[in-house]
Amino acid sequence: MSVRCTVFGHRYRFRAEGATMTWTCERGCAAGGRKTYASASEARRYATAFDREDSTELGHRAPLLGMFPLRLLRAIRRGRE
Repeated sequence: MSVRCTVFGHRYRFRAEGATMTWTCERGCAAGGRKTYASASEARRYATAFDREDSTELGHRAPLLGMFPLRLLRAIRRGRE
């Protein structure tokens, strides 16, 4: 396992090969695996869903820590009611 994977975690890339979905770490640390599904379309659907980059949604979803003060304020307000 590479140091980058130890510190930051793996960056898996998913792809479908027939009815089998495979994944490998794009950082080249040799981590990965495979799973066979009932059909090629099912494997392709899961590979597409898992292979998305969260950075494409950056700014559209609020991070947990960013929302923490608001959640805390709401909890305090609920406690007063």
